[in-house]
Amino acid sequence: RKEAKMEFNQTKTFKNLTAAFAGECQAGMRYQMIAQKALTQGYKTLADEIKTIAKNETMHAKTFFDFILENGAACPNAEVAGGFPFEGDTVENGLIAALNAEKSESEFIYPSFAKDAQDEGYTQIADTFLRVAEVEKRHEIIFAYLAKHFEDGTLFKSDTPVVYECSECGFRFTAKQAFSVCPLCKSSQGFVKLNLPD
Repeated sequence: RKEAKMEFNQTKTFKNLTAAFAGECQAGMRYQMIAQKALTQGYKTLADEIKTIAKNETMHAKTFFDFILENGAACPNAEVAGGFPFEGDTVENGLIAALNAEKSESEFIYPSFAKDAQDEGYTQIADTFLRVAEVEKRHEIIFAYLAKHFEDGTLFKSDTPVVYECSECGFRFTAKQAFSVCPLCKSSQGFVKLNLPD
C-alpha cells in the first residue's frame, strides 16, 4: 500500500498518535501515584509491579512520540482531544480504574488506531498499535488480578501451596499463605514477591 498523499499531520494516524502519546503519559503518571499510595500502606512489591507497568506506559508514549517526529510532524502545538480518567483516590479504586483503562485500550482504542494507520498506508505504525494492544491486554490481566486480591485480602494467600519469596533477602517459603514477617530479615509481608498470573 502506498504512503498517504496528504501531509502526515492531517492524517487520522497523526491525530491517533498524539492522543495515544497523551494517554500513555497520563497513564504512566496515574500508575506512579497508585504505586506511591500502595507503598505508603506498606505494599512494596505491589508498588513495584505497578511502577513496572508505569514504566511500560512511558515507553509506549516515547514510541508514539518518535513516530510523530519520524514522519515530519513536529509542531509547536498539537490539539489533542481525548477522555482521560480521573479516578483512583485509593489503591483499590486506582487498580480498578487501571484495569478498565487497559481493557479499553487493548480491545477498542488501539485496534481502531491500527486500522486507521493501515488504511492510510502506515503499516509499521499499525503493527505497533497492535503490539501495544497486546501489552495492554497483559496489563489488564495483571490489574484485574491485583484488584481482586487486594480487595479480598488474598495478595499473599493461595488455595494451593506456592513459593513465597522475600524481595529483600531472597528467603523462600512454600505454603498457602506468605509469612507476616520474613523469618530471615524481618521485612513485612508487603515485601513478599507477588505470584502474578502467567
